[in-house]
Amino acid sequence: MRFLPSLLLLAASAILPSAFAKENTAAPSPKLEKFQKLTADPKASTAGLIKLNSALYNDITSAPRDYSVMVLLTAMEPAFQCAMCKMFAPEYALLAKSWTKQHPNGDSLFFGELDFKNGKEAFMRLGVSTAPMLYLFPPTIGPNAKPEHAKSPILFDFTQTDIPAESVAVWIERHIGTQIKVNRPFDYSKLLVGGGALLIGLTVLKIAFNTLKPAIYSKNLWAAVSLILILLFTSGHMFNQIRNVPYVVNNGRGGVSFIAGGFSNQFGLETQIVAMIYAVLSFCTINLALKMPQITDPGRQKVAVWAWSIVMLVTFSFLMNLFRQKNGGYPFKLPPFM
Repeated sequence: MRFLPSLLLLAASAILPSAFAKENTAAPSPKLEKFQKLTADPKASTAGLIKLNSALYNDITSAPRDYSVMVLLTAMEPAFQCAMCKMFAPEYALLAKSWTKQHPNGDSLFFGELDFKNGKEAFMRLGVSTAPMLYLFPPTIGPNAKPEHAKSPILFDFTQTDIPAESVAVWIERHIGTQIKVNRPFDYSKLLVGGGALLIGLTVLKIAFNTLKPAIYSKNLWAAVSLILILLFTSGHMFNQIRNVPYVVNNGRGGVSFIAGGFSNQFGLETQIVAMIYAVLSFCTINLALKMPQITDPGRQKVAVWAWSIVMLVTFSFLMNLFRQKNGGYPFKLPPFM
């Protein structure tokens, strides 16, 4: 019997914490339960998107709130000609549907939509003269409460025309910490368009294959295409696209500068000049290697070799001169551009 007090104390220590935990756990408010039912009710909502009127808007946004609510103020009637409203509506509906699919009763985040025709009083009271407007009302009570937003919701900034649901989901997570995984349905129209275009292309290719066959199997054509691509990229075209470099700059003396000093910068005109130099050097090399041996007259062959060699020498000398402008410490020179 002497162990009885110890057993009673042990039992009390096990029961009391759970009892206090149940007592301290706040029960859902009547408002929270009400909007959970509305979210699950197909008559009051569409795929988790609650259709609001002025009275319901006042009710769902009024404090105290132990939940968060997103409200979209929109004007979908043709008379308002709100293109942005029509563009954003399916993305907002997708966001609400994605959340409701994971949380059928909405849990502590609800999505509402108030159209002007159903909420003129609310629009007038809020002083809203443009649409769409997207508000986030955080909770005012509970562990995640933000009392400073009891009457002033967080406004989403419509700074661009194409706003995907994923961007709004990131915005919501940033403000209230709730993560929403957007379940975007597969776009079969793109698959059909792509498949149709592929079939049309293959059909045209099959019909015109005999005509295009000489070009497709032409070594000279593919050599020319390869050479153009090599010249384009070795001259710095991709660098210009990434850095968005200027074409030329003012040299401060009333003229323009088209050569940028150093190896970390270049101008658009500089790239074109270098590409042309590379093209001339390539053309000279190809002629000396392939065309000169085909000349049967020794005299003409000698003149042609000297001519192309001089062109190559002058062009390469100009290239070295440009390189010396970018790197003043480069010691080598080649006539005639000394």
